[in-house]
Amino acid sequence: MNARALPISFYSAPKHQFSSRRILCSDFTIKSKLESRLFSSEKTNYHLILSRILRSDLNLIRRKKSGKVWADVKSERCDAVESSPESVKFEDALSDVVSRDEDHSDVSKLPWWEQFPKRWIIVILCFSAFLLCNMDRVNMSIAILPMSSEFHWSPTTVGLIQSSFFWGYLLTQIAGGIWADTVGGKFVLAFGVVWWSIATALTPIAAKLGLPFLLVVRAFMGIGEGVAMPAMNNILSKWVPVAERSRSVGTCLQWNVSWICTIWFALWVSKAHSSPLDDPELLPEEKKLILGNSVSKEPVKSIPWKLILSKAPVWALIVSHFCHNWGTFILLTWMPTYYHQVLKFNLTESGLFAVFPWLTMAFSANLGGWIADTLVSKGVSVTNVRKIMQTIGFLGPAFFLTQLSHVNSPAMAVLCMACSQGTDAFSQSGLYSNHQDIAPRYSGVLLGLSNTAGVLAGVFGTAATGYILQHGSWDDVFKVSVGLYLVGTVVWNLFSTGEKIVD
Repeated sequence: MNARALPISFYSAPKHQFSSRRILCSDFTIKSKLESRLFSSEKTNYHLILSRILRSDLNLIRRKKSGKVWADVKSERCDAVESSPESVKFEDALSDVVSRDEDHSDVSKLPWWEQFPKRWIIVILCFSAFLLCNMDRVNMSIAILPMSSEFHWSPTTVGLIQSSFFWGYLLTQIAGGIWADTVGGKFVLAFGVVWWSIATALTPIAAKLGLPFLLVVRAFMGIGEGVAMPAMNNILSKWVPVAERSRSVGTCLQWNVSWICTIWFALWVSKAHSSPLDDPELLPEEKKLILGNSVSKEPVKSIPWKLILSKAPVWALIVSHFCHNWGTFILLTWMPTYYHQVLKFNLTESGLFAVFPWLTMAFSANLGGWIADTLVSKGVSVTNVRKIMQTIGFLGPAFFLTQLSHVNSPAMAVLCMACSQGTDAFSQSGLYSNHQDIAPRYSGVLLGLSNTAGVLAGVFGTAATGYILQHGSWDDVFKVSVGLYLVGTVVWNLFSTGEKIVD
């Protein structure tokens, strides 16, 4: 069917004059098309639909010299008549979109908190979720010290308890990624926070009931935390431009402050959205910045598994994630025990000094993110940036872990641990940012896939550490981690890329 251009004159008429009219067409009217789209979903807001229609369905082109807007529509001769009350609200919204799009000076008149970039509100909320995630995960590594004495657990049993978290964590990696990519990361992350918080509250009760109950509750906690990272990756791939990606990932995964789950949940439900297209409060300038540097925001209908698994960079991610997480999870779960057994710190000192490496990691993650984004903005290829950052994230921890057997004081041992974790944090700008580079539309699924390998490292690594300590020494534990760091370095530099390989 041939479309005919229909001139709609705005001239200098006041807003209320324009909004009091509608356009009627005998065959197919603009109003029916717009309103059918507008009311197709109760959750759809005026500004979202109108902005889409202005760009696509009506193909509106402003003609400032002639004072007219041309709309390509299929229509017979149309006449302008007085509108019914139902259309006034709709047309007022249309006029509002046009005026907002043409007059950007209004933005400067808004309060400062409304001008604050919405994408960074999303980043702050994601970081808060990961704060809760790490707090709930790490507290067991400290609590296990008095619990093992009270219940007379051997190192092998302690390793089993520590690894039980990863049993559940393993189950929801890929499922969480698929869920986030299909229904949106907002709901998935909210579910995860509530789930793992309940499991954390039940942990002391389960410990008193017996070891089997504790293992089940720890696994249940892992189920909730398992969806967090795929959901976060899905959200950031939609909200954050490439030039800010490394900093956003580093911020979400590392910085720590004191939050309460219920406060976070309330803020998340009211302020967060799975995609910029779902946010009615997003300013036009920021929406243009985000959408101009991002991939399709359409929900994923199917996962091209064969294509994804046929790419060498995907397997580089999977292998490198395993190698990286082996060392990271061992330090996460066993560091307080190392301080207590080897450095002879008491429980309070073990807990306090165990925080220091993570503070170093927080600083280094954001420093690495700033360095990576700066290099990208100066023209260094994303591939080279990801390889540089991840190489530091592998070789740095490997070097400092080898020094632990040569230090003679607790202070130097803590310093080596801190430097190990600090250089490890550069991985946030390496492999952890790479999912959004190579497959941005399927970043949640890809993160779930690679993190499944990373969780397997947690399952085997924490359990194996308990066995090694019962039959060997801490030097043997660190040697295994160093060996895997070196393997990861080779694989990453040979096969990884920062270019998009799955569309």
